[in-house]
Amino acid sequence: MTRALFVVSEEGYWGEECVEPLETLSDAGVEITVATPSGGPPELDETSVDPDEVGEETAEHVREVHENDERLNDPIPTAEADASEYDTVVFPGGHGTEWDVNQDSDARRLLRDAVEGEGKALVVCHAVGLLAFARDSDGGFIVGGRDVTGFPNEWEEEIVDENDVMPTGRKLPYWVEDEVEAAGGNWDAELDQDTSVTVDGDLLTARGPESSSAAAETLLDELGVSATEAEE
Repeated sequence: MTRALFVVSEEGYWGEECVEPLETLSDAGVEITVATPSGGPPELDETSVDPDEVGEETAEHVREVHENDERLNDPIPTAEADASEYDTVVFPGGHGTEWDVNQDSDARRLLRDAVEGEGKALVVCHAVGLLAFARDSDGGFIVGGRDVTGFPNEWEEEIVDENDVMPTGRKLPYWVEDEVEAAGGNWDAELDQDTSVTVDGDLLTARGPESSSAAAETLLDELGVSATEAEE
């Protein structure tokens, strides 16, 4: 059976970016384990379940999954996770990842071991900032020379004020695009496209919520898994 590890933020994950891949992979028969940096239940970014922001249907569905999915409610600590036990490691986004997942040494280890080993990694939206801090076994940045997409500066400018303070009053510690480019990533968020998913070897990146479904389907393709095969 194909196995996936989801590394989800305790500081605020974006609902659709977790739930869409979670359900798509589950429907394809993938066995899923959830991990968080401390092992506590992940926390939703409340904006991602605001009907005025995402629509009533998405808001209700995401909240229902968040509250009732046993995997999300009983995660393991990232320190206890071993990437070699999974076929893929998935990092959903959300601003919250900037404070915990992207700064977590074990999350970085899981990313490195996935792309250097036999697995694949899918990194979405703000979680792409993890690539700005994760290094390979030789000490270089994993993202160096790789093609990636992620949450762009153009969108961040619409959220934070002139002091990089978010509507919640919390100061954004860094801008994903700037840091990933500084680490050597070849950045293209494909802002002229409705969705943006980039595959470079065993590293998959996705731009944001609207790319969640495409990212999940692309990951299944890369894993060689289909819903039909799972049903059989």
